[in-house]
Amino acid sequence: MGAIEDVYDDLDADVPFEEFEAAVEQKVEDMGGLADEETAAMLIAHELRDEEVNSVADIEPGMDDVKFLAKVMTVGEVRTFERDGEDEDGHVLNVEVADESGRITISLWDQVAVDAKENLQAGDVLRIMGRPKEGYSGLEVAVDKVEPDPDAEVDVEAVEQYRVEDLTMGASDVDLLGVILDTDTVRTFDRDDGTEGKVSNMTVGDETGRVRVTMWDEMADRVEELAAGTTVEVVDGYVRERDGDLELHVGSRGAIEEVDEDVEYVPETTDIDDLELEDVVDIAGGVIETSEKRTFDRDDGSQGQVRNVRIKDDTGEIRVALWGDKADRDIDLADRVVFTDVEVQDGWQDDLEASAGWRSSVTVLEDAAGGTADDAAGASGRDAGQGGLDSFESTGSSADSSSESTAAATAEADGDEATGADASDDGGVVEFTGTVVQAGDPVVLDDGTETRSVETSANLRLGEEVTVRGVERDGTIDADDVF
Repeated sequence: MGAIEDVYDDLDADVPFEEFEAAVEQKVEDMGGLADEETAAMLIAHELRDEEVNSVADIEPGMDDVKFLAKVMTVGEVRTFERDGEDEDGHVLNVEVADESGRITISLWDQVAVDAKENLQAGDVLRIMGRPKEGYSGLEVAVDKVEPDPDAEVDVEAVEQYRVEDLTMGASDVDLLGVILDTDTVRTFDRDDGTEGKVSNMTVGDETGRVRVTMWDEMADRVEELAAGTTVEVVDGYVRERDGDLELHVGSRGAIEEVDEDVEYVPETTDIDDLELEDVVDIAGGVIETSEKRTFDRDDGSQGQVRNVRIKDDTGEIRVALWGDKADRDIDLADRVVFTDVEVQDGWQDDLEASAGWRSSVTVLEDAAGGTADDAAGASGRDAGQGGLDSFESTGSSADSSSESTAAATAEADGDEATGADASDDGGVVEFTGTVVQAGDPVVLDDGTETRSVETSANLRLGEEVTVRGVERDGTIDADDVF
């Protein structure tokens, strides 16, 4: 066996020997006799090892050429563009491919792109050689050479219409059908180049789960035209990760279209009685108490807001703090509401409470029997949370008013927490619960209806909700306890 054969056998590469031998001979010729066949063979083997990757997951930015086997998931549309200084237009086609380890986008150019659009379809297996680079929607491979391999097998299922459970990091050209669970407002930000950008979010769900959808720039305004309960198709989205969760992003190449289809989302909620401190969970129940929205100043000078509601299910009840834009949600007594991704925290009088922040979604449901929240308002607020939280497809209407008997029953059951103050028997010691709206000396708390000055050595933060207990003199509480 010759030197070339020895090196080839050690290489164990997916390259025919004839191609390897021809590459060695070409290398010897290119080097002008400075390398013999064995040296040239070792150089070629080194280059091939650099190119071979075991899976899509092995592809990283900064690699030179890579070779891998993958199955076509989706085929995008050919986009035409003008090249500087050239008469002929250029063409590019993005194709999402995958293997058992993950997904990645490959970009095909010019005539190859045009031919691929006509001939490629989901499920085709390709042998791909190209250069990894950062593209529009993340890491992609600019293809130098691609050819079908009908005899090869890749154990991954091709997806044309995604479900939430099908989403994986790096997926692009994603079309997903879902029902809107919640929407946020449009926010603006300054880019490094001095231009202003826009972003908005909504949460959509289907029978397999839910996902946060992030919309950028001109797509961000779309959120103002959509409402919870609407079925939409997200077109040409791409998947990113934020704080360990997958998000579906939509930019100028994508779209969000309302469709006349039924999509059912079934929330997997946790019983209130099973909640534990620091859990991040989904909960649902009937609203038995609401409070007014409170505003406060943050350390950076901006203003925040918070509103509390209390909900009840078959196992117990809990207060939910709605922060930011969620404090503006139209939630009334007897409404049935699902809260997702809420964090369980220490609350008033050592009770647990749930915090609904930027990651959370808030969805008001229709009555299980087909009625509205107004139909349920005549019942006791504490009975409103019983049953009927199995699934939802649209947002129900909120009650316009509630009976005085319901509010009285709620106040009687929960004591003076609604007002935040409770005078003890001696007439001098009081308790007051409120949000810190001034963290200096004195501390100022606001419960939505009144403010109290507090003398305390405790280190409190703006926006923090606390309860203080102590003697009140001249309108100021000298706090012995802060909790």
